[in-house]
Amino acid sequence: MTKPSKAVMHEIENLVNTLNHHCYQYHVLDSPEISDSEYDNLFRKLKQLEDSSGHVLPNSPTQRVGAPPLDKFRKVRHTEPMLSLDNAFSYEEISEFDRRVKRFLKSDDEIEYTAEPKYDGLAIELTYIGGLLKRASTRGDGNEGEDVTLNIKTIMEIPLKIESSHVPDEIDIRGEIYMYINEFKALNVERELNGEQAFANPRNAAAGAVRQLDSSITAKRKLHLACYGMGASKKANFKSQWEFIQWLKDSRLPVPDNINLAMGIEHVIDLVKHIENKRSSFSFEADGVVIKVNDFGLQETLGIKTREPRWATAYKFPAHQGVTKINDIIASVGRTGTITPVALLEPVSIGGVTVSRSTLHNWDEIERKDIRIGDTILVERAGDVIPHVIGVMKEKRTGNEKLFPPPVTCPDCGSSVEKEEGGVAYRCIGFNCRAQTQEHIKHYASRSAMNIEGLGEKNVELLFSQGLINHFVDIYRLKKEALLALPRFAEKSARNLVDAIEQSKNTTLSKFIYSLGIVHVGEYAAKLLAKNFHALEDLFNVSEDRIASIRQMGEKTAMSVSRFFNDGKNLGVLQELKNLGLKISNPDFEVAGSGERPFNGLTFVITGTLTIPRQEVEGIIEKHGGHVAKSVSKKTDYVVLGESPGSKLNKAQTLGIKKISYEEFMQMVEERS
Repeated sequence: MTKPSKAVMHEIENLVNTLNHHCYQYHVLDSPEISDSEYDNLFRKLKQLEDSSGHVLPNSPTQRVGAPPLDKFRKVRHTEPMLSLDNAFSYEEISEFDRRVKRFLKSDDEIEYTAEPKYDGLAIELTYIGGLLKRASTRGDGNEGEDVTLNIKTIMEIPLKIESSHVPDEIDIRGEIYMYINEFKALNVERELNGEQAFANPRNAAAGAVRQLDSSITAKRKLHLACYGMGASKKANFKSQWEFIQWLKDSRLPVPDNINLAMGIEHVIDLVKHIENKRSSFSFEADGVVIKVNDFGLQETLGIKTREPRWATAYKFPAHQGVTKINDIIASVGRTGTITPVALLEPVSIGGVTVSRSTLHNWDEIERKDIRIGDTILVERAGDVIPHVIGVMKEKRTGNEKLFPPPVTCPDCGSSVEKEEGGVAYRCIGFNCRAQTQEHIKHYASRSAMNIEGLGEKNVELLFSQGLINHFVDIYRLKKEALLALPRFAEKSARNLVDAIEQSKNTTLSKFIYSLGIVHVGEYAAKLLAKNFHALEDLFNVSEDRIASIRQMGEKTAMSVSRFFNDGKNLGVLQELKNLGLKISNPDFEVAGSGERPFNGLTFVITGTLTIPRQEVEGIIEKHGGHVAKSVSKKTDYVVLGESPGSKLNKAQTLGIKKISYEEFMQMVEERS
């Protein structure tokens, strides 16, 4: 490949700088300056220029997309050990820490400290050489950790290049990888939906994400970073912790929230109290406050004792645990039909909050911990997230405790309940389950589904509370007169909603299937079904094997689709919708079934740099009926090779997948068209 022109290299550099600026504004400052679509357009333009020119800067945002799975992590020796911290469990112990510092320094002068929340996550070390991120490693045993660079690069908050007026020749920056509490909750909902075990807390979820051998999985988790320390460095020249923190900010690296300077230990204790009082409002889990001597010269004089620095301590918040009794266990039905066991507790005060309920996650967890109705238990508000049972105090059993077996029927609607093979979640498969109804209605009316404008979250909740819609079928029975009797509706808004509902009656099969909210069926799976079935009725009573035979259709999805379309109540609802005037066309089947597209049923993987932008090649494949996959597998039919192909070529050779050049690919298109 010829060397790109200076103009192209200059444009690439400008795009990289622009995208990194907006990434910092969005992910670190939470202050976006452009829309997501504008960012995506700039990103695509950069990717096309890189693919066509072969010129990729090391700090390009395109380098964050993940990499082929690793067999194992490489071990990394820390230049300077990552030490533990001594703990303080009371304000008096904080004062004793200050007295020890002064005794060692042989000084009665007030000491200046920094105080910051102690994030409950996974410790990480980032090594920058010449300003570029070269390596990221876990703490491990303090002396040796694991190389997780590929995974860490997927975290958008972490700059691939330090942007600062002062860039040390080499510096190890230490911090904590963590998850926001709301994103942790959303992740657990998704895992339970997929029949996977929920994570116990955000720390476990973050640690599990960082230690994935497949970085594409890490990229899907919403991880964050707070930088708080420095390891080995060359020409860093910082005089204090506070100066170092300011440099981190200037270098676009995220730092802990609520970090402050304090002169004297009394001021430190005031800051600790302030942080502890704010703890419940934090978006992340914090289990204490880290206190450090600010002056690096004093830190060096104080040194370390075995594995802990003398110049720092961690005040640990009081444990949010309590002992209570399980009065009963009930089964709660979530919006996706997942049934969760919930313990009803003898009310107990934990951390100033009265706790009377606790999730038990799933029945596998109940069996593992041997939890029974009537048990005396230890319950915890972990990081102020969701109270959960730590363990059972079996020595307090009387013999009257009762087991709580998994459900056979839905506690809300009485429909059948099934547990996915290999999963942990029990689900109601009923279509008329009120516990799921409101969320079903919102999904049905959403833009990507039936696209009923004016039927957003607030209006759905209003109509549901007034009894006007108890199921999404009722949407098509709404009258303008009934809407006008409600708050928030005037003549125009009522008429607009009725018109939008009427317009939604004309839809496509793929959109309608997606709108039904079938477990595991997203927009892509709905499109696959529409390509393979001419009409909705063709899916009625479909077998699991028939769905599984569709290329790219997974086993769990096949099972879910078959169950749905073999349920008599569900089929009755679908027929009712058609009786109410729903008209479903299927342009996808007409195209797929015409037999005119040469690549029907074929899967392609592209690797290397092509003579035209990769997106154009992908468009050609999809236009001719093929599917473009991101990675090579046994289901791949062809690997299209450009210049400098990557590891996908090696995998294709291992699996015996046919390899073709770009020229051979275009010849295939011409011959088959």
